[in-house]
Amino acid sequence: MANNFVPPGQHRYLRACMVCSIVMTTSRFRHEGCPNCEDFLHLKNDTEAIESCTSQVFEGLITLANPARSWVAKWQRLDNYVQGVYATKVSGQLPDEIRSAIEDEGHVYIPRDGSALEAE
Repeated sequence: MANNFVPPGQHRYLRACMVCSIVMTTSRFRHEGCPNCEDFLHLKNDTEAIESCTSQVFEGLITLANPARSWVAKWQRLDNYVQGVYATKVSGQLPDEIRSAIEDEGHVYIPRDGSALEAE
């Protein structure tokens, strides 16, 4: 988990993926892309995609060392993702074309902003 350490002065550069809610610095999204969603979001080396698909506005942090065995991961729908730091709630809306692309890939997009829970 040391690779997810963020020095105190870098917190203002944190962003959360609007699809999986992983929290990383902007530069990590730019250099590595999203470790869970890169296949369909294509964030690596794309500043515009990072701006569109990640948000600086998020609440709560969960650190997952073993997502497959964690009840918190299951509760937050994170149990099929990589270990790391995740937000409990991510504000923002994905652009319609990206939502369509996600669904075309066969994935179900559930917003991480809590709006899906309010609709139930």
